[in-house]
Amino acid sequence: MVEFSRRVESVSISGIREVFEAAGSEAINLGLGQPDFPTPEHARAAAVEAIETGKADAYTSNFGTESLRDAIREKHARDNDLDVSREQVIATAGGSEALHLALEAHVDSGDEVLHPDPGFVSYSALTKLAGGTPVSVPLRDDLTLSPAAVEERITPDTAAIIINSPANPTGAVQPPSDMRAFARIADEYDVLLISDEVYEQIVFEGTHRSPMEFADSDNVVVINAASKTYSMTGWRLGWVVASEARIERMLRVHQYIQACASAPAQHAAEAALRGPQEQVEDMVEAFETRRDVLRSGLEDMGLSVPEPRGAFYVMPEVPAGWVDAVIERGVIVVPGSAFGDAGSGYARISYATDLETIREALDVMRDATQAVS
Repeated sequence: MVEFSRRVESVSISGIREVFEAAGSEAINLGLGQPDFPTPEHARAAAVEAIETGKADAYTSNFGTESLRDAIREKHARDNDLDVSREQVIATAGGSEALHLALEAHVDSGDEVLHPDPGFVSYSALTKLAGGTPVSVPLRDDLTLSPAAVEERITPDTAAIIINSPANPTGAVQPPSDMRAFARIADEYDVLLISDEVYEQIVFEGTHRSPMEFADSDNVVVINAASKTYSMTGWRLGWVVASEARIERMLRVHQYIQACASAPAQHAAEAALRGPQEQVEDMVEAFETRRDVLRSGLEDMGLSVPEPRGAFYVMPEVPAGWVDAVIERGVIVVPGSAFGDAGSGYARISYATDLETIREALDVMRDATQAVS
């Protein structure tokens, strides 16, 4: 039998997927990182129009359509005060591909990549697939990432640092002072800073600022997507923003593994970015209400819940056996250990579902908490 590559053998199936597959079909799913709102109607209509008129029949440019890249430029000028050229953008198959491009284009065998722990499952896995060595950085007590902790782990082998705010799995939002510090570190140590900003619009307290706003060099790469902001996870449309030189190297990877992002999805994302934003505002307001109900319910059980200021996750500290007890009773939550060693003793709970379901799940969690206490 032909053996498998060492790179693929170094990663395993996501712990999130393992939980889903082990749960029953009738379980309440609080493990899914997917908004339960519909994609905006004007975005759907743009995709339908593109299909019916034949605009989506052919490959687009490897970069993506000019009109989508212009819409992305306009978004970054509006939301981040960044002057981005069309040549600084690649439309990708979701934020996941954007992250993959950034790592493949900048990481050599043996290079170290610093990432938050607990952090999104792809950071470590994609680093390994690029031939690099992931280096975890434990979080503060409030589950934000400390610039000082990052700085003290930099070595001559460090190629990149990944940051994520608002964060999956923690819901933490980094303050602007941290983002300024991360940009300084990238400049001072001449390392790449990959900023995952997919949850950028879902902020309840505090303010999102991109480290690209503060950088003096071109050492910041921004990852973003339509997935969470516009409830378009299934459309698989993201983008990466960087200097033209870095984009050109990432395009070399993109053109061979993807060619271009889905054409109908590009038309939909353009409409979402340029169209009315009231649905986004309504969605964020609903998420904040759900967060408050879920967090209050968990604290009433005696659990400690670091304040989640964005995204749609809470990450409480839980007693031994709690996750299994909850899953056995028919509610899917994800053990914190799925997101890194420092996640042990926590659980990630998504509130991307309706209030009635959240309240039903809280009753189950309350029973589980009593059983293991």
